[in-house]
Amino acid sequence: MSTSRSVSPSRRGLLAAGGALGIGALLAACGGDKGSAGANSGAKGGPWSFTDDRRKKVSLKGTPQRIVAFTGTAAALHDFGIDDQIVGVFGPTKLKNGKPDPQAGDLDVDKVTVIGNAYNQFNVEKYAALRPDLLVTNMYEPGALWFVPDDSKDKITALARSVAITSSRVPLARIIERYAELAQALGADLKAKKVTDAKARFEKASEALRKAAKSHPVKVLACSGSPDLFYASNPGINADLMYYKSLGVDLIVPDHLDKGGYFESLSWENADKYKADVLLLDNRTATLQPKDLAAKPSWAKLPAVKAGQITPWSSEPRFSYAGAAPLLESLAKAVETAKKVN
Repeated sequence: MSTSRSVSPSRRGLLAAGGALGIGALLAACGGDKGSAGANSGAKGGPWSFTDDRRKKVSLKGTPQRIVAFTGTAAALHDFGIDDQIVGVFGPTKLKNGKPDPQAGDLDVDKVTVIGNAYNQFNVEKYAALRPDLLVTNMYEPGALWFVPDDSKDKITALARSVAITSSRVPLARIIERYAELAQALGADLKAKKVTDAKARFEKASEALRKAAKSHPVKVLACSGSPDLFYASNPGINADLMYYKSLGVDLIVPDHLDKGGYFESLSWENADKYKADVLLLDNRTATLQPKDLAAKPSWAKLPAVKAGQITPWSSEPRFSYAGAAPLLESLAKAVETAKKVN
């Protein structure tokens, strides 16, 4: 989902930062033609190629050595062992206090160039100056590059080739596998202990959630709060929710979805439409948290809130075994300790 419900409720492509002076010159300096991506960076090894989830085959003279990626994407690749190749990121990277945003995972945010820390902040000049070989990001809607502004998309994609990995309508585990494939193509060793240990933890956590869901059949609602609306999310389209449901978690399916299909928008007066025992609450920095919601009478009256059965939901998960395992563990614990309140 976007960093702002009010701006992009259906995960539409984001609007442009664009309009910076001197872009034309930078495009020329960096070999503006798509086919010349990476010309300034020095290829490594023989020819490199990868077919992304747009079914586009990206071919370069060598393995990309200068990668710019959406923050969560960079963090996922980092988990698989891609580190020094990541030179820049865009998207939620640093909090106001300077600490890493949760989406940054274990990425060293002080080591990379941040070319945009939030929605609509993609600095095209900074991007061009990095001389990128490859841009990598998620794809929540077919063909749409996540956090690449529509208004400056043509300038951005002219600077380097891009790879997009589907991030919705496919279960979490499959997306993680695709990121593993991309990381391996970029030079990662998937047999490294760090990676195999993370995968083992993911598999163990998946089984723990399966057992918890079977022994404690409680109804769970994935949701998000904004000042004006309460969002009930759809487990039929969100990758993580699809996976949790496949493990047996009784996730509530909203019956009147908004355009795009990700969730149903409810007025706060109707926040009690779905009878949930557990609330899986969106924990992104742009959404309201329990302390923010406490003043809303309709929130306080929800049975799950009264019972204290609220658990954080990373609605834009990090698509790696290391990133997803803690999410599975957290939900398993929440389900296992919850009581039916409806």
